[in-house]
Amino acid sequence: MTGNPGKKEGKEIDMGTKKAVLHSVYGKILIMLLVLIGAFFFSMCIGRYSITPGEVAAIIAAWFTDSMEGMDKIRVNVVMQARLPRILLSMLVGAGLACSGAAYQCLFGNPLVSPDILGVSAGAGFGAAVAILFSAGAFLVQLQALAFGLLAVGLVLLVSRMQKKRELYMLVLSGVIVSALFEALVSLVKYVADPQDKLPAITVWLMGSLASASYQKVWLAAATLGPCILVMLALRWKMNLLSLDEEEARSLGVNVELLRLLIIVASTLMTAVSVSLCGIIGWIGLVIPHICRFFVGNDHRGLLPACVISGAAYLLLIDGIARTLTAAELPLSILTAMIGAPFFAYMLRKTMGGKG
Repeated sequence: MTGNPGKKEGKEIDMGTKKAVLHSVYGKILIMLLVLIGAFFFSMCIGRYSITPGEVAAIIAAWFTDSMEGMDKIRVNVVMQARLPRILLSMLVGAGLACSGAAYQCLFGNPLVSPDILGVSAGAGFGAAVAILFSAGAFLVQLQALAFGLLAVGLVLLVSRMQKKRELYMLVLSGVIVSALFEALVSLVKYVADPQDKLPAITVWLMGSLASASYQKVWLAAATLGPCILVMLALRWKMNLLSLDEEEARSLGVNVELLRLLIIVASTLMTAVSVSLCGIIGWIGLVIPHICRFFVGNDHRGLLPACVISGAAYLLLIDGIARTLTAAELPLSILTAMIGAPFFAYMLRKTMGGKG
């Protein structure tokens, strides 16, 4: 007896459809990559000292080939020392925040989850505020922000394990508790800080900025955010299975607890490092995954690469606006909220509320 040819034909058509969809998604990701490259050159050109794209390309090429003779030193310093490290850092931080946001939304099965759900931003903000209060140097501010961000997540994990059942909702509730605690401590630090000196410095840091970008920060971000992003991209094939029941996912050979732990560790580290380097930058981890789902769908095989690229491009453009819109540089969190919140409302209406 032969098998049912209709079923075989149906499977072949289904596989062909899936491959076609995946190829279409990768085509859209390629377009996003081209947009990112365009945003890179656009950001390199704009500013108080405008430079053409051709000059930017020539300066970068001359820099790497060590043939700087005849180049305008002012333009070289603007491109290589002022703009390039800032642009590279914004791309890395934007990619990390968007990737961690998409991973957390997958982990908790909630599209309203953001990277600070486990209290990392509040903890990092408290650490930085205390360091600024005691006049610590820039490096100690970053180090203490990173340490307290990781401490906050450690407390969340500790509180969530007080109950024998390790449910995801316990993590969320623990994150709310720890975030509220550290936010109260930040308010206390701001209350006792000198209103003429320390309080403005703490407030500005908490609102996020890339003004202090340097190649040292770029290397630090690349050394920490890069491996975490690669881990998340390697796990994206298995993330789709987290939408299934735990028993069903285990039957498919997935160690659910290990996968969740890897997602939490990598996402937490990305968020903590980003906050320690640039301050608290909201909305990127919430908005960018929604935008990417609109274009590439819910399949994490395409969603995570799209988030990485789109997050980098988004923060790159936001930072360009922040440093050119007004004479005094605007904090990044103000712009991300002003742009992200209305766009997020539009996306929700279009994808959920616009059917009626």
